[in-house]
Amino acid sequence: MRNIIISILLLSIYGCSPSFSSIKSQPNIILIMTDDQGWGQTGYNNHPVLDTPNLDAMAENGLRFDRFYAGSPVCSPTRASVLTGRSNDRTGVLSWGYALRTQEKTIASALKRVGYSTGHFGKWHLNGLSGPGVPIFKNDSHNPSKFGFDQWLSVSNFFDINPLMSENGVFVDLEGSSSEIIINKALKFIEEKSNQNKPFFTVIWDGSPHIPFMASKSDIEKFKNLDERSQLHYAELAAFDRSIGVLRDKLRKLDLAKNTIIWYCSDNGGLTEIYPETVGGLRGSKNTIWEGGIRVPGIIEWPSVIKPKVTKYPVSTMDIFPTIADIVGLDENDFIFPVDGVSIRPIFENEIKKRDKRIPFRYKNQGALIDNDFKLIATSISEEKFELYNLRTDPSETQNISTEKPRLFTTMKEEFLSWNQSVDSSFAGLDYKEKKVLKNPESHYWNIDKRYEPFFKEWIKRPEYREQILKISKGRN
Repeated sequence: MRNIIISILLLSIYGCSPSFSSIKSQPNIILIMTDDQGWGQTGYNNHPVLDTPNLDAMAENGLRFDRFYAGSPVCSPTRASVLTGRSNDRTGVLSWGYALRTQEKTIASALKRVGYSTGHFGKWHLNGLSGPGVPIFKNDSHNPSKFGFDQWLSVSNFFDINPLMSENGVFVDLEGSSSEIIINKALKFIEEKSNQNKPFFTVIWDGSPHIPFMASKSDIEKFKNLDERSQLHYAELAAFDRSIGVLRDKLRKLDLAKNTIIWYCSDNGGLTEIYPETVGGLRGSKNTIWEGGIRVPGIIEWPSVIKPKVTKYPVSTMDIFPTIADIVGLDENDFIFPVDGVSIRPIFENEIKKRDKRIPFRYKNQGALIDNDFKLIATSISEEKFELYNLRTDPSETQNISTEKPRLFTTMKEEFLSWNQSVDSSFAGLDYKEKKVLKNPESHYWNIDKRYEPFFKEWIKRPEYREQILKISKGRN
């Protein structure tokens, strides 16, 4: 009976598509994620002031998603969905600064098992710490190595120019833009593994364009007609795009581009109080379940397999692990079930317009369920308040059509409530072999973490840490 259940679950993940047996060698894999980049903030989406020539080149050479969704409207939950293929609440990551449970199975661990070298570069934000990014201790119970990464240059949260980071647990003080630093370090890792003829899985989680906004004078100059906050914000995105160009150019020089998958997206929707606006006319922003909070830029470039095209097929970060698993040939033992994502490999070479499995979201007391053109919104899960929108005719979600489509509204509402109950079971630990949740760190700010106190005297000189250290100092006086 168990084998039958697993077969059904795998069918829901992989669909009916065969494995990629025609590919003679394992493709290299690079996952790139920005921090707070809105759906409208790319050149290819016709942004009025931001040029992104390198993202545009990726989009022209790969599969561009016009409906790509972050797993959540905030950062840590989306990162959990990338690593597990599951909705964030199942994994215990309810909001930013929550720790990913060590009982979860991750894409990095799965790929490491089949021979990939694995590296993480940039923002981590899955070890329970909040506040500006600080270096992660080697003995941290939730550092990247605990989730399958061989090498890492990481910080706990957002980071900017001249960051203090942790390289496999050793604190390193670096100079340059955050994007430049992590791309260059990732490329050293990639070149080393290429010389060793090893496939690599490289995760690059950028710190831009998250607050506090910091950028070089040359990048700021491009946006001199904007207010100061917006200047710095867009300058960070310009620096990120330039680093994408460095990455793609180096892959070509190393003769790796053809059989390397680059999958790029943002971790949540755009910010408010940035001008021109960040979400391309969509409703809502970061922290909301409206389109502006969860729809983000998304591109896959894989020249040996994917021919350039644009798709409106809805895809989410929960689909990343199942898709890579389908390509590489992983099995059910690499997942914790239920898995909320599916493999989207069939759309690489086929024109598929309809998605069979709906995309679910839950963040605090908000929720959503996307069924192709239609989107159910839970404005209050606890009070069972729902609305229904047609995203094809009403992408800005202005007309609630629940009374016009009563049957569909009822069906989707019932499915969401049933799914919501399954998430409650997952959150309680019933998906794990222990049937309970083992100990994980509580979400907290690093300025109250005693492990970091010895560094306060030196770190108070750093602009990114000064405010947090002064807060705790004042509280003790």
